[in-house]
Amino acid sequence: MRRYSFLFIIMACSCLMQLQAVVPSTTKIRLNNNWEFIRQEMANIWEVMRPVKAGQPESVPLWNHVTLPHCFNAEDALDPDLNYYQGAGWYRTNVQINNPYKGGRILLEFEGAGQHTDVYVYTTKVASHTGGYDGWVADITDAVKSFTGTDTYKTQFKEKVPIAVRCDNSRNTERIPSSMSDFTVYGGLYRYVNLIYVPSISLQGIKITPYIDEKGKNGKVDLKISLYNPQDAKALPVNTSLKIAVKDPSGREIYQGVVNVPQESTNTEKTDISSFSMKNTISKLISFSIRKPQLWDTENPQLYTCEVTLQTDGESMHAIERFGFRTFEFKDKGPFFLNGKRLLLRGTHRHEDQAGVGAAETEEMMIKEMRMIKEMGANFIRLGHYQQSDIILNLCDELGLLVWEETPWCRGGLGGETYKAQARRMLTNMVEQHFNHPSVILWGLGNENDWPGDFPTFDKDSIRSFMSELNTLAHQLDGSRKTCIRRCDFCSDIVDVYSPTIWAGWYSKSYQDYKDMSMNAMQSVNHFFHAEWGGDSHPGRNMEGDFAGMNNAAKNGDWSESYIIRLFDWHLKEQENMPWLTGSAFWTFKDFATPLRPENPIPYVNQKGVVERDLTPKESYYVFQSYWSKKPMIHLYGHSWPVRWGKTNEPKEYLVYSNCPEVELFVNGKSQGKRKRNSQDFPAAGLHWNVSLKEGMNEIEAISTTINGKISDKITQEYQTAKWGKEAQIEMSYTPIGKSDTVLIRVQIKDEKGIRCLDSQKEIEFQLLGEGKLIQNMGTSTGSRKIQASNGRASIKAIVKGYCVASAKVQGIPAGFISISPQK
Repeated sequence: MRRYSFLFIIMACSCLMQLQAVVPSTTKIRLNNNWEFIRQEMANIWEVMRPVKAGQPESVPLWNHVTLPHCFNAEDALDPDLNYYQGAGWYRTNVQINNPYKGGRILLEFEGAGQHTDVYVYTTKVASHTGGYDGWVADITDAVKSFTGTDTYKTQFKEKVPIAVRCDNSRNTERIPSSMSDFTVYGGLYRYVNLIYVPSISLQGIKITPYIDEKGKNGKVDLKISLYNPQDAKALPVNTSLKIAVKDPSGREIYQGVVNVPQESTNTEKTDISSFSMKNTISKLISFSIRKPQLWDTENPQLYTCEVTLQTDGESMHAIERFGFRTFEFKDKGPFFLNGKRLLLRGTHRHEDQAGVGAAETEEMMIKEMRMIKEMGANFIRLGHYQQSDIILNLCDELGLLVWEETPWCRGGLGGETYKAQARRMLTNMVEQHFNHPSVILWGLGNENDWPGDFPTFDKDSIRSFMSELNTLAHQLDGSRKTCIRRCDFCSDIVDVYSPTIWAGWYSKSYQDYKDMSMNAMQSVNHFFHAEWGGDSHPGRNMEGDFAGMNNAAKNGDWSESYIIRLFDWHLKEQENMPWLTGSAFWTFKDFATPLRPENPIPYVNQKGVVERDLTPKESYYVFQSYWSKKPMIHLYGHSWPVRWGKTNEPKEYLVYSNCPEVELFVNGKSQGKRKRNSQDFPAAGLHWNVSLKEGMNEIEAISTTINGKISDKITQEYQTAKWGKEAQIEMSYTPIGKSDTVLIRVQIKDEKGIRCLDSQKEIEFQLLGEGKLIQNMGTSTGSRKIQASNGRASIKAIVKGYCVASAKVQGIPAGFISISPQK
């Protein structure tokens, strides 16, 4: 056993409210089922808990059965005709309590709830929390003990404990994030809620700080542990001890130590639990060395495991934390280095937002999304614009994705002391709750803080002062990582890393200006990173042409996939020849809901993602994969383009996005020649052909030979030479999807002669009457009741249980109708 140094501090509590921390326990019970929900304010907590008899006045208002995670804006955030609900929503459930620990504590852990939350045991308020994105814990022990001694516990609730939770996402300029933010400020229990039993003295926090020398040969670990002892901090059981075991990435134990906790501590602190934070409880516990540590990096993310077991009064509590060794550096006016080697950061962004569930993503949804990001070839992600689920951070550790995580101080200006206190608290919680993750390298202090609007005055000096305060706080909490912000030039000198706003080809200039714009921005700061670039694309909208010289496409462009793949392509081509570039993160991986964009092709959706809100890839996903992924891939652009148009024998450009060294293109079985990949040959890295199509159907195939054999991609496209006139009629059809009761309803806009209008962008509104319902408010190309046409086409899914009639309305054109019968 190796020598260690020991110092110990314990937290005592004088009242029971929430702990601004999550519990490092391996035993957590997810409370996903048996919840009821109502989306409105209730008169008081008695109205939530009172006994109800059927048919009596107490039986209303009616509650709905839901499962967690649950977001009460899952659909209305995308309703094209309404503002999304911002207000109170109530949840309630009855929990069977079986605490295995004698005299132990009962905790409710909230991984995140929006945006202000109150927790009740029966009619007793036990905790309140403001902030929608940090984890926190409510100790309900005393309230449960009090309630279980009542007749109500035995009669009305059948020996279960009633829990009620009130969530509130009302507009409030003294809370962050601002309602001016370009994302939906969701409400609800949209992350997991866990029931945790712990001993009377329990693990409260484990902080692991790994160090490594410049040569990477010797490592050191500082381990700090805090205990939660709300009853009496000066009277610990004599036999309280901590066992620490550390295992390397292969699972081999490389360190073991046992610490006997002193019965009394002269360093005991007492504080009101409402102001509790990990910084008040942590002290240095143990330090040990590791020879030749295996390094965590983006290609081989090696993770060590620290297991801590608390033994007290014959009871034990077990916790596991992971950590990794790595070094990083942002060179002055230069690139980024990871473990002493230059690494071009190839990144994206994500919001906690998914079709059908809003912010209430399940763990399975998160895993699928993060794996798609890694399979795209990314090695970096900015988690915007708030602290995200610990599940996401664990996945970043496992997959090898470096992280910029930030607080939700976003737009609007700067509020008063309540506002500032929340910002400080959420920064503190983010850093302390995610400190152990080796993937994190940047703590973001804010986003677009140069954007006024929430207050009558906008004081740059006050914003600078508060930004400086947060910067100092972040470095006090974590001296091993860097601070950063995006788009607030008058604060660019405060943080360690700065990202200006550069939207070449979308909000300004053309995409050909990207390199010069980035060079100029880089020279104005010591450490430059380019966060947020790209543009919107409407799935299935494709246009002929090369778009060269297009300026400010957000205003002047067509929002087509044809344009956006070229914008991305150009940026990626240029980044390969910018040796000073630290890296970039395009905005964003997935389309997401926003209340600020009702006029978009899909209303209330920011469509800058390379996948839709349901993770369906757009064409642009494969552009990134062709530049970033090492696994051989090939993608023939045009999967979302069923009909092309032009003159007879008019050459049409075909693009193949692939990371293979050579590709051959075939049109209707005839080779169009081979092309060698050259990243500087725009577009598609030299994999482009001009070919003629025949009238009618054409088969196009791209083939490449790899060391593991041939890979290929094929599409079928129709070629239309007939010219169309003004939109005049709607043609409707539908197709069953598999053997389910779901159908895909399609619309095609045509002129008076029945010729398809392939450039039409008219808005189409779907309706369904009968025994069925539209799958709507998904914010996707097949899940939106109102949507702009893509090349004169639109579609929506519907569930059909019996005879139905679907209709489609387009302004200035007679409505279309179609009868739908269920499959037999």
